[in-house]
Amino acid sequence: MNTHQHDHSDKPHRSNIVFWLFAAVAVYFLLVEHGEHVFGLLPYLLILLCPLMHMFHHGHGGHGHDGKQAEMSNKGASTDSRSNDDRHAH
Repeated sequence: MNTHQHDHSDKPHRSNIVFWLFAAVAVYFLLVEHGEHVFGLLPYLLILLCPLMHMFHHGHGGHGHDGKQAEMSNKGASTDSRSNDDRHAH
């Protein structure tokens, strides 16, 4: 019989804390020692970010692919067509 108890608490593990501290120190020294190179690349990174965001975020909103938006537009179209039919019937 296996009676291992797992700690499922929300506190971060020591390895995660060490990793993020190391990453923060690395980013600090990268910016201090090579800041002009990093900041010089920012305009190009922003330009590169545009097509990447379009590729990876396509269809996640704003394009009318949402079911609620389609339902709302269908309701609006059916109300408009009924009002047009009523006008022509009189």
